[in-house]
Amino acid sequence: MPLAPGTSLGPYEITAPLGAGGMGEVYRARDTRLDRIVAIKILPQEMSRDPLRKQRFEREAKTISSLNHPHICVLHDVGSQDGLSYLVMECLEGETLVKRLEKGPLPLEQVLKYGAQIADALDKAHRSGVVHRDLKPGNIMLTATGAKLLDFGLAKPSASLVSGATLTAAAAQTTPVTQEGTIVGTFQYMSPEQIEGKDVDGRSDIFSLGAVLYEMLTGQRAFQGKSQLSVASAILEKEPAPINAVKPLTPATLDHAILRCLAKDPEERWQTARDLALELKWIGEVGSRSNAPVIAAGSRRTLSDRFGLPLVGVLLCALAAIAIFSLRRTPSEPVVIRSAILPPEDAEFFSLDIEGGAPAISPDGKLLASSVRDKNGTVQLWLRSLNSQIGRMMPGTEGAGHPFWSPDSRSIGFFAGGKLKRIDADGTSLQPICDVSSSPRGGSWSRDGVMLFAPNVFGTLRKVSVNGGAPAAISELDMKNNESGHRWPQFLPDGKHYLFFLRSFDRERTGVYEGALDSKEHHLVVSTPYRAIYVPQGFLLYMRHGTLIAQHFDAEKGILSGEPIPTPDPVAFLPMNSDAMFSVSDNGVLAFYPKPKSAIGWDLSWYDRQGKRIASIGQDFFAGPAVSPDGTKVAAAIFDKEWFNSDLWILDPARENKTRLTFGPSTGGVVWEPDGRGLIFSLAQNGEQHIFRKSLTGSEAPEVVLQTKGTIEIPGSICRDGRFLAYQRTDVGDAAKVGVWILPLVGDRKPFAMVQAEFAATNPRISPDCKWMAYISAEPGQPQIYVTSFPDGKRRYQATTAGGTNPRWRADGKELFFMLPDGKLQAVSVQEAGQELTLGSPHTLFAAHGIANRFSPYDAQADGQRFLISGVAELVSQTPLTLVANWDAELKQK
Repeated sequence: MPLAPGTSLGPYEITAPLGAGGMGEVYRARDTRLDRIVAIKILPQEMSRDPLRKQRFEREAKTISSLNHPHICVLHDVGSQDGLSYLVMECLEGETLVKRLEKGPLPLEQVLKYGAQIADALDKAHRSGVVHRDLKPGNIMLTATGAKLLDFGLAKPSASLVSGATLTAAAAQTTPVTQEGTIVGTFQYMSPEQIEGKDVDGRSDIFSLGAVLYEMLTGQRAFQGKSQLSVASAILEKEPAPINAVKPLTPATLDHAILRCLAKDPEERWQTARDLALELKWIGEVGSRSNAPVIAAGSRRTLSDRFGLPLVGVLLCALAAIAIFSLRRTPSEPVVIRSAILPPEDAEFFSLDIEGGAPAISPDGKLLASSVRDKNGTVQLWLRSLNSQIGRMMPGTEGAGHPFWSPDSRSIGFFAGGKLKRIDADGTSLQPICDVSSSPRGGSWSRDGVMLFAPNVFGTLRKVSVNGGAPAAISELDMKNNESGHRWPQFLPDGKHYLFFLRSFDRERTGVYEGALDSKEHHLVVSTPYRAIYVPQGFLLYMRHGTLIAQHFDAEKGILSGEPIPTPDPVAFLPMNSDAMFSVSDNGVLAFYPKPKSAIGWDLSWYDRQGKRIASIGQDFFAGPAVSPDGTKVAAAIFDKEWFNSDLWILDPARENKTRLTFGPSTGGVVWEPDGRGLIFSLAQNGEQHIFRKSLTGSEAPEVVLQTKGTIEIPGSICRDGRFLAYQRTDVGDAAKVGVWILPLVGDRKPFAMVQAEFAATNPRISPDCKWMAYISAEPGQPQIYVTSFPDGKRRYQATTAGGTNPRWRADGKELFFMLPDGKLQAVSVQEAGQELTLGSPHTLFAAHGIANRFSPYDAQADGQRFLISGVAELVSQTPLTLVANWDAELKQK
């Protein structure tokens, strides 16, 4: 029954009704204590009567009441009277967006302004652990001070919003229902994962905001239908009508931003509302001047999808010929030509593997070098002349990655087998230059015969003669500013200065910098999470929010100028190693790997010993999953997909929830205490990493376990009796100097070196009975797993012969698991004979999915019958590599 004016709810006096809908009634009221006007929402009876839903509602209300943001409607109070639950909110003067849309689409500047404000509000909510789940025009109020976001899902249960029964019943309807607050109104803006009843996160809100932005801009709903079922089907299976077809003058940058919101797969969308807000603000400032066409990655189709492989071969040859012809055109007639290059037969581009690297176009624009993998899993350099229909494998380049060219286009530098190497383009004169780690990060070749390269992940840049010799460090990490590594160098034209990518635990300092060979100083050029390339046309090409940007760059002064200009080419990028997958020749040929047709499906799932996927416990960029001693919970780091910092989370699969344990800047190496009551892990501090502990039962900050100045300390495992902690220790600035150390957790607690040799020792794992320790030794050839007696280290056994990473023990100590470099999960039996150890022959259990050999990707169940693996289903692709001749011609038209 509606409340009459004069009715009191606690200290609030009802003055007039404001509206009603499926989620409750709203009244204007006066707060008699503070003499202010408020809005009161009366919740539906089914929520007020259900104790569990009421308890959840009150808990969420406390969280949302803390969302102090200029574009979020303030929640003042929550109360209950005579079995009636209610919310007390800020009373807003204005009109809802749904009311405004009755007049037609909004002007572009209002779309950008309100859109950025709503995205900013969502970012605040998401960072506080709140997902709206019902974003739609009816929940957005337009006021004199801007947009205000209403109703943060308080009246919605966390269970699936849609069921098969609901959709079946909906099929009988022939017209859309538009009554405010009904489920059909919500249907128009639901994300695909909501429709399917899956768990949702902030990216679901981003999809909904994309649908709202689409309607604000065009005046039409992105997904339409005559029934709930047809609307749901459109959301799941169809793409909205192209914005430019509905509103032709829409900036391509805004078109792209909205279509990215509406990607079916959450991994393809903007990953945070903050990124979307920044993009909309940027478009409002400079992007609206660009009208270059943009094609959303999620909607692209390959040539083979459209025409079939035989015709594709003819088309690709023709396109390549056109590209070569375009290079011969006079400068007065630049024409942009896009063409495609397929990988060799029975092989695939090693494009999205972290150690494959970007394609490398020669400076003269005639030759293309790329890492490819054949059907047997062998990786080699593949060279393709652009005036030929076929390419050829480069002999002696097995395992090659991150190729780069000599300035004269006659030789290629690359990394393979722990070495920096060079080979002439004709396949002769293969020569090793110097040693590197197993994870190098790019190189550059100067006209003065110097190679500049990043030998490892955590470290500085080195220089060496192109004829070989001892490399010398040319950069230094600034520990006070949390720098963690220098990578992706590129010489500038003078051969003395260079660009490089700097990773920092401080996000504000991460970006592309300029340095000089004769100085350890460097300065920021542009803040970006990926590498950049300078081109002789006077531009710096870099990534911003997933878009390739061109901006004028003065190579002599080392500064940017003018406005950033978005390019229409969908370049792929790898957040895990800050790589952008493109290169550019001196004469204007852009070569790049395009973004995948579908999102990379990050996933954490259980697998049995035959490799059968049993169950997923989450979709996110997980690393280092560790199963609790009782097997009920999982601790894992979750990485930011763009800036690549991480925090530690606890997953509870039975309750289908997760709890954040740390709050930046980055974590690693999580280890459960034997009783399961606490976790030991590393935290980044001033460019170093040290070991901390946090109880799962308290709210106190992490406490220091070990903090050795000038080192990176990452825990590996703990004895079941709690006496010893094994960890790896690296000297800051010298990533090659890695050893295994032991910290006694009782007695004098004085750490000591367990394995400290010429070769890096990492990833220590103590056996369940604390008699043995497995670890990785990066000895010549490839890293191998060894087992040594613990803690004396007197006896040592080699467990692997074909390489290995990430050792894990079975709970009874009779089996040791590990991964091969190609991602296969293997096992070896372990038997004690007195004080000696007998190891069986390694045998493969199954091929772990995706890049599961990276970032400590798995853990084993205690009995060794199941494995929790973090990774992706597939990384490489038959998608053609893209060439763009005269790529900058379009920029000259802007």
